[in-house]
Amino acid sequence: MSLDPSFVGRSYPPTPPYQVGREKIREFATAIGAADPAYHDPDAARALGHADVVAPPTYPFTITMAANRQIVEDPELGVDYSRVVHGDQRFRYTRPVVAGDELVCVNTIEEIVNRGGHGYMTTRTEVSTTAGEPVVTVWTKLVVRGEG
Repeated sequence: MSLDPSFVGRSYPPTPPYQVGREKIREFATAIGAADPAYHDPDAARALGHADVVAPPTYPFTITMAANRQIVEDPELGVDYSRVVHGDQRFRYTRPVVAGDELVCVNTIEEIVNRGGHGYMTTRTEVSTTAGEPVVTVWTKLVVRGEG
């Protein structure tokens, strides 16, 4: 599928706040086999200087994946999500995500390339607190497979 390169640079409105819960962090850490006590035990996290349990480094994917729906469901862009494959993921942290954070995401389409009958789209999601404190920037590459 060909993606329209004129969408590069387009940003979307901030998402509604996402309340990071202690149990969600624990569940995620357990699911990926992350046994670090700071992911599970508030006292262990506090001993490291955090206010509560700390999320594993890939945890923001759970938030940004939902936020990226703004882009893939944009009717003007016309992405057929049944043809989407996750291509890549990168994180740049300002500080860790901790239980109790209220986070919002702002999505921007950073790159669109069409080659070999497939569309490659890189999005950048700025994740910050509702007070505007930057937390993490997440880049996601989506591949929209062509037909045939």
